[in-house]
Amino acid sequence: MHTDNGALTPVARAESLVAEIRAAADAIDAGRELPKALADAMKALGLFRLLAPRSVGGEEADWLEYLRAVFVIAQADASVGWCFNQGSVFATVCARAPAALAQEVWGDPDTVVANGPPQGAVEATPTAGGHRLTGQWMFSSGCRHANWIAALVAGGGQPARLCLLPRADVEFVDVWQVQGLRGTGSFGFRARELFVPAARMMPLVVPPREPWPLYVIPQELLFACGFGCVALGNARAGLDATLALCADKRPRFARRPLNEDAVVQQQIGKAEATWRAAKALLFEAAGDVWRSVQATGAITMPERVALRLAGTHAIRQSAAVVDIAYNLSGATAIFADRAIQRRFQDAHVITQQVQGRESHYQTAGQHFLGLEPQGMV
Repeated sequence: MHTDNGALTPVARAESLVAEIRAAADAIDAGRELPKALADAMKALGLFRLLAPRSVGGEEADWLEYLRAVFVIAQADASVGWCFNQGSVFATVCARAPAALAQEVWGDPDTVVANGPPQGAVEATPTAGGHRLTGQWMFSSGCRHANWIAALVAGGGQPARLCLLPRADVEFVDVWQVQGLRGTGSFGFRARELFVPAARMMPLVVPPREPWPLYVIPQELLFACGFGCVALGNARAGLDATLALCADKRPRFARRPLNEDAVVQQQIGKAEATWRAAKALLFEAAGDVWRSVQATGAITMPERVALRLAGTHAIRQSAAVVDIAYNLSGATAIFADRAIQRRFQDAHVITQQVQGRESHYQTAGQHFLGLEPQGMV
């Protein structure tokens, strides 16, 4: 059942779920998905529609407020934060979809669309009224609480296209045997000779049909900043868990608790500085770009580079912070029932995702050196 969320900011809505998310942490990890009650609560609060156009009932929420909400959710659980950002940012596809398709898919207030890149060759064979689709796709985060699946079709001399498929039309493939971000349930999916009506296929790279300024920011960079906030929230929780541990843990053969150890004190100071600097850079870059695109309706290359650098740095530095917290926790950190263990695993899965690639620093460096940045969207 959907309620009027207009009186609640995105951050307030996120905060209202924190206790429920924390209580469900073990179920999220064991089930490798968001529990239905939690996913339904997120839908009812409109969290997956914050960045969707108003024309389909979305909110077009302030981007910085949205990023803060992602941080709040991820601090409670990184997998939930990841699914929140994945579903919300992917909804910006609606702004480029033909109006009828946008209404069919995103007009439903419960819609969440999961997607994934192709695994190997994909065939989209023209037929009367549409295409016959055959292929397999990977890393479909949140697919188990989604009602639509987006399958990317690229190559064959054709521009990249998306096929929007009802969830029941695809077969999920359980490949998500991982230790970190388990709750994202990032299964693969496949289709064989599936008929896709022409009205459910759309070009991927087209100008936005909707006028909201956020839609001029490339979706990949919206993902980068959102996942940067997931990493920052995860790191904050890991560091806080270690701070609590240091207050009363006394290492074996030691006379004083950890918080009185000079090395621990230095490392905690370093971790705090690293985390705060990465968070400040991300929100400074996002704030500058958000104000600029609202004023001009366009995004420049320096602004694109700023978002790429800030998102990547947040992900990489957050993992470094979690590493410090993990190492300071000693043998306590190795047990699965400890918060720092899960945060450590999650941090290092986030760094392996495309938005956390170390090579993005090179792209930014090329720009600062006066060269054409390679691979920049």
